[in-house]
Amino acid sequence: MSVATKTLHKLDVRGEICPYPQMMTKKKIEALRPGEQLEVLLDYPLSLETIPRWAENAGHKILGIEKTGDAEWRILLEKGSQ
Repeated sequence: MSVATKTLHKLDVRGEICPYPQMMTKKKIEALRPGEQLEVLLDYPLSLETIPRWAENAGHKILGIEKTGDAEWRILLEKGSQ
């Protein structure tokens, strides 16, 4: 049995403040193929609201958001078909 694996790309925006994390995420995900995944590492709390909201509005899937440190998070996105 074959299990298809999705390509996972990474983007580290730690140390960046708005609007840069969202702008960098948008630029990176636009370069991906539909179905490919993007892991965004961040430490700016407002980005936990702006990136998922933008991603949903742009037709991408939010696969998960998790806290990875005292003030660090990981957002996992999947590029939509658009």
